[in-house]
Amino acid sequence: MQVKDIMVQPYRIDKSDTISHALDLMEKKNTKRLLVVHDDQVLGVLTMRSLTEQLGTRKKLSKPASSLHVATAVSDNFVKVLPDTDIRDALTLMKKKSGVIIVTDNGNALGWVTPQELMKVNHFSGFVGEVMEKSPIVVSPSDRVSHARRLILDKNVGRLPVIENGKLVGIVAEDDIAFAMRSFRDLVADNQQDSRIRNLLVGDIMTRSVVSVYTNTPLAEAVQTMMKHDVGGVPVLNLEDELAGFLARRNIINTIEE
Repeated sequence: MQVKDIMVQPYRIDKSDTISHALDLMEKKNTKRLLVVHDDQVLGVLTMRSLTEQLGTRKKLSKPASSLHVATAVSDNFVKVLPDTDIRDALTLMKKKSGVIIVTDNGNALGWVTPQELMKVNHFSGFVGEVMEKSPIVVSPSDRVSHARRLILDKNVGRLPVIENGKLVGIVAEDDIAFAMRSFRDLVADNQQDSRIRNLLVGDIMTRSVVSVYTNTPLAEAVQTMMKHDVGGVPVLNLEDELAGFLARRNIINTIEE
């Protein structure tokens, strides 16, 4: 099978567009990444991770998202391949680069392959507990959002389980932080931002209705759950409903390669 057999059309945005417009487009199209172009040339990828980083940067904190441009947050986490590239080779490149595969021909972007496409065309065996992260990074509702943001960027994870009194009570993802930071910039006066952002807590922005799986859930079922709810990872519980691990797309990509 070749990449042209599974590639999909990305949503595009020009580098001169604003970050605020990009977030609106992502929300409208229900996507976590956009292809950044200019004059029909591919410049990179705009991801929730890069937006989370830019929108929380202290030196730019006083600027509204409507005054920041996409060009400031472009990520180079992608690899260009030709349409007839074997999927196995693309998978190796994706794992190495931790990004997406952009399919090009004569300089034109024909489509791209994300982890989602690879998950759709593969068959899985075994159980979640065999491939999950066994020591996931967690936060509590009382932690500052700035702390959760720093963990996401430093540890290169997309979402953090929120634990209170030993129980899973929510999840905070990079898109929760990106949208919160955008709203914060737009609503809070410049001279109040530095003090107010220190009081923004994980419990204020986390998602409370958490999609989760169990250690003994078949991996194939867990993958279907992630695709159905369009999430990049799910907390894994043991039979006592305690957090036992976390299943992320990277764990699944590693399983596919193996």
